[in-house]
Amino acid sequence: MSKDWQPELDELRARESMAAEMGGADKVARQHAGGRLTVRERIDRLVDAGSFHEVGALAGRGEYDADGRLVGFMPANCVTGRARIDGRPVIVSGDDFTVRGGSADATNPEKARFPEQAAHAFRVPVIRLVEGSGGGGSVKTIETKGHANLPGGRFGGVAYHLNNDNLGTVPCVGLALGSVAGLGAARIAATHFSVMVKEKSAMFVAGPPVVKGIGEDLDKQALGGWQVQLAAGGVDNAVDTEDEAFEAARRFLSYLPSSIDELAPRQPTGDPPDRRDEALFSIVPRDPRRVYKMRKIIDGVVDRGSFFEIAPQFGKSIITGLARLDGWPVMLMASDPYVYGGAWTADACQKVVRMVDLAQTFHLPIVYLCDCPGFQIGLQAEKNATIRHGVRAMSAIHQTTVPWCTILVRSVFGVAGAAHAPSGRHTTRYAWLSGRWGSLPLEGGTEAAYRAEIEAAEDPTAKLAEINARLNQLRSPYRTAETFAIEEMIDPRDTRRLLCEFAEMAAPVRGTGPSRMWLRP
Repeated sequence: MSKDWQPELDELRARESMAAEMGGADKVARQHAGGRLTVRERIDRLVDAGSFHEVGALAGRGEYDADGRLVGFMPANCVTGRARIDGRPVIVSGDDFTVRGGSADATNPEKARFPEQAAHAFRVPVIRLVEGSGGGGSVKTIETKGHANLPGGRFGGVAYHLNNDNLGTVPCVGLALGSVAGLGAARIAATHFSVMVKEKSAMFVAGPPVVKGIGEDLDKQALGGWQVQLAAGGVDNAVDTEDEAFEAARRFLSYLPSSIDELAPRQPTGDPPDRRDEALFSIVPRDPRRVYKMRKIIDGVVDRGSFFEIAPQFGKSIITGLARLDGWPVMLMASDPYVYGGAWTADACQKVVRMVDLAQTFHLPIVYLCDCPGFQIGLQAEKNATIRHGVRAMSAIHQTTVPWCTILVRSVFGVAGAAHAPSGRHTTRYAWLSGRWGSLPLEGGTEAAYRAEIEAAEDPTAKLAEINARLNQLRSPYRTAETFAIEEMIDPRDTRRLLCEFAEMAAPVRGTGPSRMWLRP
């Protein structure tokens, strides 16, 4: 290179060095003292070693002397660029809390838009490392800018439509790595998968100082800590350390394609597809009032160690997550009889919508291990508008076009039971020997349906037992199989082999309808 350009190169290196100092040594020390990594440390630990290529390091605000020479530099509080995770390209965006705590007066709107635009253009996942308001508002912004921001519109900061478009196009992951408020909280919520760090992260629309003005005097954890957000469904998972958050993000992405234009990659696990788990034969009790551990069934049928649970603290009567079958990724849903007997609550219905939308968007086959006695009943269920959320979940299920396989483990009753698979198209269904179904369970329903006959009997108790015995013969699953209403009755120990065969056939199928189900009104 000609020495004529050496001064310019020296200035470039000087500016890059200033940007690398972030908010200064004192602010970095404060970040570490709080038990949190800096944004650059986070990116280095998240992505493949040496793969991060930063974009826009020179964006910020320079300080100049009277002769126009640079004497100081405050970088924009967003660090972004391209990288690789497990060898696959991604876009990473991270808030630098050491620079004005991530507030708007240190944000460059164009740089904030860049990662979303790049992810959409190149059809690669975007990972958001969020701390602070994520470029959101601060009352100091009025003074530093000289005017008040008008939220939204053409000039309202980060363009919300970019997040919306990406939800229907590429995998979006959000990691809440500190106190996250306002726009930062919205950026976490606008993802397919989100994680908090226990005791270090908190998330809210507005933080404790603001809500104190409405009479709620709460600390960060009480207002928006991980237990609050996971139970409410605001965030999916929580982990103990930032490194575990990075690992969760990497693992989630490993099940998905880079965009809706591709199919999810296979990762052979070495677990034989014909493996038989003998415990499955006796895991479901004969007494329908007794519970059993559905997660043991999940472990027995999917590739060992492959189940990645999502949102375990929300809508707990249904277990959801990603798994592999002979290496092929699938969306897995399973009833949990320990929670309301597996009945669908309003929260569970919302959870179902999110999961089937995720599967439809990224062409993942769906496997449902069903033991559903119906919708939750009672006053609280009515107050929660369970039936409205239930119909919404049913609509989401019936609008899917990806391959679907249901294992009828035990109960299939009522309207919620009818949502065990999409109607009007081909699905794969297997019933275990413990399968039982109908419009209503016999238990409790017999007394109402045969009240007059029972009350007229000399021995009402004996009459009830007689009627139940007669009806139990008729409700035999084999009677249903005779009508081909259920395709196959199976030995539970054959479940894994059959699911692996389903996954092999389903893997190349994208579905015939629109993939961008996440955007459905």
